[in-house]
Amino acid sequence: MPFQPIEAPKCPRCGKSVYAAEERLAGGYVFHKNCFKCGMCNKSLDSTNCTEHERELYCKTCHGRKFGPKGYGFGTGAGTLSMDNGQQFLRENGDSPSVRNGARLEPRAIARAPEGEGCPRCGGYVYAAEQMLARGRGWHKECFKCGSCKKGLDSILCCEAPDKNIYCKGCYAKKFGPKGYGYGQGGGALQSDCYAHDDGAPQIRAAIDVDKIQARPGEGCPRCGGMVYAAEQKLSKGREWHKKCFNCKDCHKTLDSINASDGPDRDVYCRTCYGKKWGPHGYGFACGSGFLQTDGLTEDQISANRPFYNPDTTSIKAREGEGCPRCGGAVFAAEQQLSKGKVWHKKCYNCTDCHRPLDSMLACDGPDGDIYCRACYGKHFGPKGFGYGHAPTLVSTSGESTIQFPDGGPLNGARTSGGCPRCGFAVFAAEQMISKSRIWHKRCFYCSDCRKSLDSTNLNDGPDGDIYCKACYGRNYGTKGCGYGIGAGALTTF
Repeated sequence: MPFQPIEAPKCPRCGKSVYAAEERLAGGYVFHKNCFKCGMCNKSLDSTNCTEHERELYCKTCHGRKFGPKGYGFGTGAGTLSMDNGQQFLRENGDSPSVRNGARLEPRAIARAPEGEGCPRCGGYVYAAEQMLARGRGWHKECFKCGSCKKGLDSILCCEAPDKNIYCKGCYAKKFGPKGYGYGQGGGALQSDCYAHDDGAPQIRAAIDVDKIQARPGEGCPRCGGMVYAAEQKLSKGREWHKKCFNCKDCHKTLDSINASDGPDRDVYCRTCYGKKWGPHGYGFACGSGFLQTDGLTEDQISANRPFYNPDTTSIKAREGEGCPRCGGAVFAAEQQLSKGKVWHKKCYNCTDCHRPLDSMLACDGPDGDIYCRACYGKHFGPKGFGYGHAPTLVSTSGESTIQFPDGGPLNGARTSGGCPRCGFAVFAAEQMISKSRIWHKRCFYCSDCRKSLDSTNLNDGPDGDIYCKACYGRNYGTKGCGYGIGAGALTTF
């Protein structure tokens, strides 16, 4: 019997055999890898965006355009929003379509369940794969919607009503929530339609008169004098207030434990009213515009209403040499400030010239035993003359230099043969600069001609054993002649 090879499946697009190494599956058909493309836009497909229809392949977008529902709003993108009116799907008598895309739409047959066991809305059996639970019974997923607006519900939105139906939160509040202006937390629950009929309007309770039951003198609410019970009490400085009475005396703002302020008149105020009435007055006080008040008060009236105590640091004198260097009074631990082993009062710890308050960062101890801020210290004891320092206060007042040692040389010590080549004194490790195995002082490491400070980038050792900058070295020991350094055409020497 002759050998007959197994016939390979045919590709629906090109009709040729498809072998295992190049096959692609879709809709039960086998395609070549090169034929696995959209029949409309020729886009390459894969298992995530492939849709098969009557042995032809489409991407999801093209399939929706060709076979999906038509009309404004259908689909999920602009490609499926067309303007046709669906006349091709209507019957001759204009009724709703019974056939769509080649499929007949049959009404769903629902198996009726015994009374009280099926879906409360349609009465059919509810299977585990589609059940939604509410009121202890199972509902179809498609029946689990609001009984008023037909909005689909879930376990968060569902509200079980007294009429044994289910509603969304908005419809439940409209139908069963409290009525009247201000009830609820949204526009759906703010209704007053019940007032159209007198029988449906709720009875409005009169305001509770909290001072009707009077307490013994000094024991009741400080504002109304009524008895305060535990369910309505508010505490302030050990006194009990009614919740209704616990508001600002001036602006009547409702208070709590955060914004309540007890005034000296044994009443309560909000923070703003307390600051206006009892806080400091005048421009710039406190931290907000609510406190920047003068209220037409004079300085004498303000001083009289707000007592001020100015401590006298000299009232308790210390022994000679042990007190504050400025006032001589005894300095206690709570107010002491330290400066060069001396103890100062915090009130006295300021610049002796400009009286600026000082701290450990700003204080400068002067040679006269007093303390200064940095600017005043520079004026009195800093170097004078044009260019010294970086502040405009460092100016020369006498025209003479105040530098005692302009050359910067050492004051003592013996000259040695192995010392600095410029000054001859010994060079220690903290200040040495090295040049051609010779050690220099950092202050002596400058150009011999222009006295420019040098470093490793601009240092040049001259044949005479001295050091120069690049410009002075070229001037003294560089090549001479017209044209050097410009080009190769005009190099002459003289």
